Amino acid sequence: MSRKHPVIAITGSSGAGTSTVTDTFQQIFQREGITAAIVHGDSFHRYDRAEMKRVHAEAEAAGRAAMSHFGPEANLFEELEGLFHQYGENGTGSVRNYVHDEGEALLFSQPPGTFTPWQELAPGTDLLYYEGLHGAVQTDTVDVARHADLLIGVVPTINLEWIQKLHRDRTKRGYSTEAVTDTILRRMPDYVNFICPQFTKTHINFQRVPIVDTSNPFAARWIPTADESMVVIRFADPRGIDFPYLLSMIDGSLMSRANSIVVPGGKMELAMQLILTPLVWRLHDTASRERSVVGSGVG
Repeated sequence: MSRKHPVIAITGSSGAGTSTVTDTFQQIFQREGITAAIVHGDSFHRYDRAEMKRVHAEAEAAGRAAMSHFGPEANLFEELEGLFHQYGENGTGSVRNYVHDEGEALLFSQPPGTFTPWQELAPGTDLLYYEGLHGAVQTDTVDVARHADLLIGVVPTINLEWIQKLHRDRTKRGYSTEAVTDTILRRMPDYVNFICPQFTKTHINFQRVPIVDTSNPFAARWIPTADESMVVIRFADPRGIDFPYLLSMIDGSLMSRANSIVVPGGKMELAMQLILTPLVWRLHDTASRERSVVGSGVG
């Protein structure tokens, strides 16, 4: 953690909806005049698309369980922790991008499914913002969570998460239902061991809960809408959270526990703005003052 160079990490599984949270943060950054270094988690995968297919084929031929993007074998956990640590120390670090599709291929001038070269972050950013699978991951040798100043978990109920993944991968990536189902099953051990434990390390979790029947996610024809959902917002430390203010500002909200507020799904973005804006502002304000003190030679 760093007072001068804060790190914000958004962590969530594939199909969880972390990109929606990123949109909200980008609005906050723009409104508050904050320059963020944006880092995407898939840039810290170990293998590009062709290499991952080769590794899977080799595992199948040898009768071994194939690795998944949820686990350590397919990721650069040490490098991710190193980035968080280095940025917290001096506001620098090395990053790259993963090229997802043809649109990004034009942007980066290289084929989809590949990584861009590593390069240094642009100087002068106010904070680091990470969005991906492993913003709070811990193993026997790596502890990414300890370097983050604000950790946000995005955790829809499991059936909803699967519905969102199925629809995204079929409509945007052209996969069959069978292929997506195989991926879900293959990833399950790593999901249990490396994804779920992160949500006990986060400072705030946003969990969308459908209020319609999602009992068979593999047969669901559409994703439950925001109005067909509630969002449980859990604070690891509720001290300093003005719950009466939030309840007064968000129609239909209620307290479910001393550290949890429940809001209508359609109010999730409003809730994020009300909750996250002061936290981001506080991190930025403290960092600015700390850097000013160091720059002036005081202390």
